[in-house]
Amino acid sequence: MIKPERLQKGDTIGIIAPAGPPDQEKLQQAIPFFESLGLKVKLGQHINEIHGYLAGTDQQRLKDFHTMIADPVIKAIFFARGGYGTGRIVSSLDYELIRKNPKIIWGYSDITYLHTAIRQQTGLVTFHGPMVASDIGKEAFDDFTAEMFLQLFEPATYVYSEKVSSLHVISPGNSTGMLVGGNLSLIVSTLGTPFEIDTNDKLLLLEDIGEEPYRVDGMLNQLKLAGKLEEAAGVILGDFADTETTLKHSLTLDQVFSDYLSKLNCPVLCGFKIGHCFPHFAVPLGVEAELSADTKTLTIQAGVK
Repeated sequence: MIKPERLQKGDTIGIIAPAGPPDQEKLQQAIPFFESLGLKVKLGQHINEIHGYLAGTDQQRLKDFHTMIADPVIKAIFFARGGYGTGRIVSSLDYELIRKNPKIIWGYSDITYLHTAIRQQTGLVTFHGPMVASDIGKEAFDDFTAEMFLQLFEPATYVYSEKVSSLHVISPGNSTGMLVGGNLSLIVSTLGTPFEIDTNDKLLLLEDIGEEPYRVDGMLNQLKLAGKLEEAAGVILGDFADTETTLKHSLTLDQVFSDYLSKLNCPVLCGFKIGHCFPHFAVPLGVEAELSADTKTLTIQAGVK
């Protein structure tokens, strides 16, 4: 496990778009937030590019990423938005360059593919947190979500309890392990690839948006058949937004979760405000954590040093 260096006031951070093209107006609206933290901001060379549903060609998005990684002035990389596209570039990433230049990498949703590939190829801790244009640039961006960025300035253990949101136990128990995961559909898309997620003895975080219960059912079934659920030391269910069904008859999302997760021999809790939501509890991935159904808490070690 490699932890990146903490941020300090006066540091420069980079913003790039490795997936879909960001809303440029919201991108600009978000920059003052970083400046309020005492940070300087540098935008990627191709952040204005649009190539269909991608923020530039694969080569342009790769160049921006590698440039930010190699630049010693850049102390952290934040992603403008998710959407789709990071899975197209993971096989071309220079993982040795990342390993030799460990720095804070922050995003979620489609960025799950990058989180998984980078962690498993380099051991670098990365951060599952709100993105620049699609979250920070919104009026709904709240003080609690903003405070989660402070974990980048000072190593600290964070405890998620019912003080943040109501939590429900699907399977009892207490367990420790490395925190991994992110967006459910992106995790499933790694299966059968060189970047297939390793859940063995790990605490698996799952969240998603816009997926009906039958779709979540299918993805959980695929994880089950691939052995990923049985191998896990625990499952953390984050926010599942916009899951209303169009079907005349449907199982509820809670029924789907119960079908696949209630009989696991490990703790499973749902209700975490982690994902496409506000407030958004940002977490480091690749660090040790403890999930307790007894106390309804998730305790997460610091992601920076």
